Amino acid sequence: MKIFVDANADAMGKRAADVVEEKILAAIADHGECRMLLSTGASQFEVLEHLTKKDLPWDKVTGFHLDEYEGMPETHPASFVKYLKERFVNLVHPKAFYFIDGMAGMEGLKSLTDALRAAPIDIGLIGIGENGHIAFNDPPADFDSTEAFKIVEMDEKCRRQQMGEGWFATLDDVPKKAISMTVYQIMQCKSVLSVCGGTRKAEAIKKTLEAPAVTNMVPATKLREHADWSLFLDAESAMLVDKMYLE
Repeated sequence: MKIFVDANADAMGKRAADVVEEKILAAIADHGECRMLLSTGASQFEVLEHLTKKDLPWDKVTGFHLDEYEGMPETHPASFVKYLKERFVNLVHPKAFYFIDGMAGMEGLKSLTDALRAAPIDIGLIGIGENGHIAFNDPPADFDSTEAFKIVEMDEKCRRQQMGEGWFATLDDVPKKAISMTVYQIMQCKSVLSVCGGTRKAEAIKKTLEAPAVTNMVPATKLREHADWSLFLDAESAMLVDKMYLE
């Protein structure tokens, strides 16, 4: 585990984008392509902004969608398909990008799963939610399923986060279910990078790093078992963590 703390969200995003750049180039040099997972949400704004400005061989990069609200059309302002197209795909034009169709439910995931598992995933950009979730695996997360995706129930804290970030006007507008990549599948990435800034993430980051053991009640603790996990914080998200964990 590597932990980086920067003064603000922009510096955090730039540092993370620089590391992603290194890993993309290393993967391409090693086996001719890079396959990566991308998270969404407000916490990813800065890293995606810096990453999409880089002059990289994007025609050798294939991307995969991490999660989506069940029943969510692409036209909705909160659609993660819309988010990824506007903030990544339409800017860098990767070789391919595989989306989750929120309207198709689990029926639409077979071809996505086949593509995902056709070769190893080099990089996973995996955010951490205010409730400690990774993707939409809210506590208590399923650590046992070996499926690639599953339909999950979103807890109230997660749904309030989506409202708090401005994607929905009221809590009642936030869907109660989502299609999410499983914890098992996320852990199959060769490298995992988590970018988590802001005061609203401070409690979750403290629990992720300081929980006495890996627990599905703080799903992000599972990342502590990954052989190559990097955590990028700003001063606000790191403010509650005991300094011994940051050294």
